Amino acid sequence: MTANAGPEPVTDPDILGDVVSRDRRAPSPALRADAPGRSYSYHDFVTTSYKAGNVLRYLGVRGGDRVEIEPDPLPEPVLTFYGAAQLGAVVSFDPGGSERPRATVVPQSREPAFAPEPGSKLAVYGGPPENPTTTHWEKEVWSENPAVHPASVSPSDALLDADRTYTHADVLSAAAGAVGAADIEPGDDVVVRASLSDPGVVAAGVVAPLLVGATIRFPDDDTVGDVRVGGDGPERRRIDPRTVFDGE
Repeated sequence: MTANAGPEPVTDPDILGDVVSRDRRAPSPALRADAPGRSYSYHDFVTTSYKAGNVLRYLGVRGGDRVEIEPDPLPEPVLTFYGAAQLGAVVSFDPGGSERPRATVVPQSREPAFAPEPGSKLAVYGGPPENPTTTHWEKEVWSENPAVHPASVSPSDALLDADRTYTHADVLSAAAGAVGAADIEPGDDVVVRASLSDPGVVAAGVVAPLLVGATIRFPDDDTVGDVRVGGDGPERRRIDPRTVFDGE
């Protein structure tokens, strides 16, 4: 557990956007990516999630639209997920499938693999795009206004598309179950040791920690946290992603 505890736990959230409400902005860490040495405080995470949502709105994303995101263990995919959720969009962490998304967000190195059809937009992070029609994620997010989105989202709206479609209520219920099962506490480091392409990893790894004021942590070889989600590691408390939605 870190010495710097996070904000107060969220009580009975209805939608994922409740997890990143303005009153949860705090100086304690919300996300750490150890390999690149990057971190976001709760203040910066909440603010940047609003900005990410506004960039998606600029790209044409509205409620019910599909947003595909690379499942990289980095801040950009997680922030885009939260931004999309605030718009009522449906997220898939499996870009390039048979569905036609409104927006696709991938690392700059994968830009050549995508040729968006009319009505679909591509954004890249990790460097400027080669194609002038591709959006540079960092540049646009940095310059965006961190305004709250004027979108109406309900608990029964679809949030995550994986092996099936999960609603906001589904994901939040599973995340709360993960908190209880692993005794996640404010200030804990929850180490994500499996891919975000697994819906159980999304619920337990990037939603459950923020529910209670803990930290999402993407590891390097030396990382030791308090709880691990999937994979192998030194953490004594473990969440098996395959069981996360069992009690839903």
